[in-house]
Amino acid sequence: MAEDLHITTGSKEEQYQSLLPQIQGLLEGEADQTANLANVCAALKQQFGWLWVGFYLVKPNAAAGADELVLGPFQGPVACTRIRFGKGVCGSCWKEGKTLIVPDVEKFPGHIACSSLSKSEIVIPLKDRERVWGVLDVDSQELDQFDETDQIFLEKISSWLRP
Repeated sequence: MAEDLHITTGSKEEQYQSLLPQIQGLLEGEADQTANLANVCAALKQQFGWLWVGFYLVKPNAAAGADELVLGPFQGPVACTRIRFGKGVCGSCWKEGKTLIVPDVEKFPGHIACSSLSKSEIVIPLKDRERVWGVLDVDSQELDQFDETDQIFLEKISSWLRP
């Protein structure tokens, strides 16, 4: 597949429907996790223009004696490098093992402000069976940016990714 992304307009659902086969094409036949995560970030950022799209991956921290989320491939402003289990939206998603939609990050208890520009957020757990191995984190400069449509399509895309 050519590495050019076809950007569509229309409803949010129409945009996702156009993007899904393109992301499948980018992932097809590529086993390298970093390459796949990077291309998914770029495709989502390019299509929707969100403030930040990226991945945090569960990694061991011997010094702390516990796993933590470590910054992976992303598109957007610089970000927090490490997030502890249960902390902030990403750490809470990891702990709960379910998608979190936050309409206003200022109202989320314990929100970690990596960027003051972020106003709303959606975080999707990346699972290998029931084990969460990372999260897809998407931030917007707009309040209440994310909804069930985003959840459905981002969970579908996330299900194609492997640790």
